[in-house]
Amino acid sequence: MTADQIIPALVALAPVLCFLGLLVYLDSYALVKPRSVLLVVAAGALLSGASYFANGALLDATDMAFRSYSRYVAPFVEEALKALVIVALIRMRRIGFLVDAAIFGFAVGTGFALLENLVYLQRLPEAHIAVWIVRGFGTAVMHGGATALFAVICVAQLDRSGGAVWRAGAAGFGAAVALHAAFNQGWPNAVVAAVLVMAGVPFLLMLAFARSEKALGQWLGAGFDADAEMIELIDSGAFSESPTGQYLLGLKRSFSGPVMADALCYLRLYTELALRAKGLLMMRENGFSPPPADAETKSRLEELKYLEGSLGATGLRALQPLLRMERKELWQINLLKGA
Repeated sequence: MTADQIIPALVALAPVLCFLGLLVYLDSYALVKPRSVLLVVAAGALLSGASYFANGALLDATDMAFRSYSRYVAPFVEEALKALVIVALIRMRRIGFLVDAAIFGFAVGTGFALLENLVYLQRLPEAHIAVWIVRGFGTAVMHGGATALFAVICVAQLDRSGGAVWRAGAAGFGAAVALHAAFNQGWPNAVVAAVLVMAGVPFLLMLAFARSEKALGQWLGAGFDADAEMIELIDSGAFSESPTGQYLLGLKRSFSGPVMADALCYLRLYTELALRAKGLLMMRENGFSPPPADAETKSRLEELKYLEGSLGATGLRALQPLLRMERKELWQINLLKGA
């Protein structure tokens, strides 16, 4: 790269990277690890390469003018590809709240935009600096913002949709495509569109961060108290007389003695791990660096996995009324693996 190309490269690549770094920095609970962010950025770059071939094939097949295709078809193709990463992360229980949804979403778009702009830098070495201002501050941030918007809306709708990711993602996908398509219209002109993106995307993401921080704090407080009460109840001599104990006794009609013993062990172990996960999040929120996952925690996670296999799907469903096993609760157990 020559000296004349350094400034265009910085303008085209640096803004979206700086914005992503700012989002990670603002994550006070440290929900997302830098290594995970880098992997998601790499995934976004791979999808950018895939979109190049997909768009080329569709452009040839439809015989549309490039300008019309970029306005009305490309946003659907590119946002669908980027959304696949977010859907996969949700299914893998890597996303729990709006904060990590926004960060991972923007990371996907960052990787997508970086590869796209690198290709343009190679193909248009003599382009005016205004081109790179628009692509760096506009197109790149738009890619990150559109996927972050999809991720945030998808996660916000998950609990209302009964956990159906595709149903929850419909509104988010529509919003992402709308943002992408509006930007591609170039209205009223490319520079103004870039300015609007730079003003609008940070505003929307800061709203998501504020809402998520509040929701996470409330969830931690209520969940910590409930988990502590469950541990205290199990340790007390009156557990069998409690509603929880009575419920377990009622399951004896359907399950054998060894399975019931595993169920009680699972109940205690799951609650202890959930309590530890919430403790780690509280440490992060208060500025402390939590210790890495120790041998005991790893052993307990392995035991939990063994008990899940022993209980089977039927046994786990029977325990769901006693354990909060919704999306956020399952996410926190997964959080311990990378603590």
